[in-house]
Parts: sequence; C-alpha cells; structure tokens
Amino acid sequence: MHRQACLLAILAGLCTAIPAAADEAGFLQPLNGNWTGTGKVLRKIGGAPINVSCKFNISAPGSSISMKGNCRGLLVVNRPISAELAARGTRYSGTYIGPSGAASQLSGTRQGSVINLAVRWARPVNGDRNASMTIRRQGGSQLTIETIDKDRTSGKSVVTSEIDLRRQ
Repeated sequence: MHRQACLLAILAGLCTAIPAAADEAGFLQPLNGNWTGTGKVLRKIGGAPINVSCKFNISAPGSSISMKGNCRGLLVVNRPISAELAARGTRYSGTYIGPSGAASQLSGTRQGSVINLAVRWARPVNGDRNASMTIRRQGGSQLTIETIDKDRTSGKSVVTSEIDLRRQ
C-alpha cells in the first residue's frame, strides 16, 4: 500500500509539472519574431542618460527564450546584446551579455506578464555585482526590458536602462 501511495504522489507531481511548462511555452511563444524600439541607458548612476535604438530577434521554442540584437547610441556606438533564458515551471535562469561583452547570470520568476530577474554581473557595475531586470510583455506587440540598480550613496533603486520594443 505504501508503494502505491508513493507512486501516486510521483505521478501527481509529474502531472502538475507538465501544465506549468506548457503555461511558460504559451507565455513565451508570442514573443517570437523581430522587435525594434528605443530607450534610455545610464552608463553609471548619476550620469546623463543615453538615448538608444535597439533591434532584437527573439526565438521562443517551448519553455525557453533567446534574444539576440544590438543597441545603438550616440550615433556611432553599436553594441550587441543577448539573453538566453530557460523556464522550469515559472522559475527562469540563464545568461545576459550586455554592452561589456561579459556573460552575467540571470535567475528569477514570472508573475503575470512580467519576468522578474536577479542579475549577477560578471564584474562590478555601479560598485557591486547585483541588480535586477524585468521583461514585461504587454499584449502580443509590446515588450519592455528594464534594469534597476541600487545607488550605493543614497540606497535608492535607480532605473539604469529601459527599452520599449514593438513587434515588426
């Protein structure tokens, strides 16, 4: 009898895990395609924001997402940017390669239409290696990517980049 109870518990766990993966695939799949947009980026907290224009190609097969693109600022600076995320249930993990070219670690969860991620920079940025990133889906044709860092002087959270994208 104990063996049957264990088997039922395992099967119940597997059955509940499958819809979670399907939910993430359903959330991510509409992001497939080409996206362009504009935004602002701070090179350092307290500095002047730089206007950027960005282009991304997003591939979202199943419960993973790959974002590859570039952002151009100051008319001459063009930097590749990419992110690779995989979902297990509503938990996400992966890497982000920003303008520095170094791979940083991402981990977090999705709540509603927002993926909330902790960022562990490859090297110190604004005095430490920690920040946060959100990827907010707004319907099927808008996407906002935002990074937030802490100002070590004031202790306040500062938006260090905000990019608004539209499907092409």
